[in-house]
Amino acid sequence: MAITEAITGAWLEFHDPGQRRFHELGDLQLESGEVLPDITIAYQTWGELNSDRSNAILINHALTGWSDVTAWWPQMVGAGLPFDSEKYFIICPNVIGGCQGSTGASSLAPDGKRWGSRFPYLTVRDLVRAEVELSNQLEIPGYVLAVGPSLGGMRSLEWAIEYPDRIGAICTIGSSAVATGDQIGTWSTEIHAIKADPYFNGGDYYEQAIGPVEGMGIARKIAHLSYRTEYEMDTRFGRDLQGDDTGRFAVTSYLDHQALKLQRRFDANTYITLESAMISHDIGRDRGGVAAALAAAQVPIVVVSIDTDRLFPPRLQEEIVELTPTARPLRRISSPFGHDGFLIEVESVGQIIRESLQLAHAE
Repeated sequence: MAITEAITGAWLEFHDPGQRRFHELGDLQLESGEVLPDITIAYQTWGELNSDRSNAILINHALTGWSDVTAWWPQMVGAGLPFDSEKYFIICPNVIGGCQGSTGASSLAPDGKRWGSRFPYLTVRDLVRAEVELSNQLEIPGYVLAVGPSLGGMRSLEWAIEYPDRIGAICTIGSSAVATGDQIGTWSTEIHAIKADPYFNGGDYYEQAIGPVEGMGIARKIAHLSYRTEYEMDTRFGRDLQGDDTGRFAVTSYLDHQALKLQRRFDANTYITLESAMISHDIGRDRGGVAAALAAAQVPIVVVSIDTDRLFPPRLQEEIVELTPTARPLRRISSPFGHDGFLIEVESVGQIIRESLQLAHAE
């Protein structure tokens, strides 16, 4: 049976690769002790490595991002832009567990069948270990800067704590040192929405005519409300109706649109895999706690908060700054768009990236 958008929005091996590059990574031992075999990492790059391979920048994408930074972070990568491809070699891998070319639940396992429910549990540290191994095999000794928003910020922080000899500095945007009870509650509810879809089939839905796209759409609606602000939702939509006689509110149509966009490019199992990794995020696990882990930081850390972020409220970034001796003063971005401000306030974010690169070079 052909896989259609009614089953998954994942990029699959018979689709056009576009600008993706693929690297066969081999086996990866996970934090659980399990081994994920025959990993493929999809990635994209801009610019060229210099002669001593010292001008690389690592971009860590967020939950539903992917390797093409120019598609989800406009006006950030290119000649003369904050990630200047005339000066730097910029790389963005799609995380393992992802669904845009890297090995994940929608990928073919060694037995020729899709991983589905057999795909192992991953942690943020597993995602980073794969990025480290990719860097090793591509002979990238280190990065001037590792930067990322949200889930990407979690990974950037993990790079700084676990691999300080590979990083000049990091910039973590709208992220945290540990998942909070509120976040775990939100993400667990989103996961429940997917698993409650009658077509989920325990995660083995790729051979069906229909997959759990409706459940994933509901999860996305819940997520989108946490990404934006109450003020924006009310000022944009309020109690306005759609404009016809259905009695349908405009905000409902807006959320339906957001759900449909994700259904067309994402996979339900990947949503579960990556949100589960975020739930497990704890920079202090097996390091004596969050305070002890951050106190041991050795590289400059730039922390960025968004003043209206209700998913990653500013107190979480303030905590990182307070506990990390190498952290610079907290950078605050004012935005009416909540967590999604990192995608929208590109001028403010871009200036912070430029300053972070200057900081990395000054060390």
